[in-house]
Amino acid sequence: MLLSVLLQATAAAAGISKLGAALGAGLAVIGAGLGIGKIGGSAMEAIARQPEASGDIRMNMIIAAALIEGVALLAVVVCLLVFFL
Repeated sequence: MLLSVLLQATAAAAGISKLGAALGAGLAVIGAGLGIGKIGGSAMEAIARQPEASGDIRMNMIIAAALIEGVALLAVVVCLLVFFL
């Protein structure tokens, strides 16, 4: 009896979990886009203020953007796994 109730609750929650996974993937992509945009804008402003340090600033910007993109990709993969499994 309890098992059948749990199975019915799980089946009913499948639609909600798919909606949550889709929202999670969307939020991860939006957050990553905003973060990389902010890093790029700040780096361009820093290069405009100190052109002699452009190499160091550019290198740090690329590393930070790669880390943000990696976290966003991981979040999207997790959300897709929830969505399809």
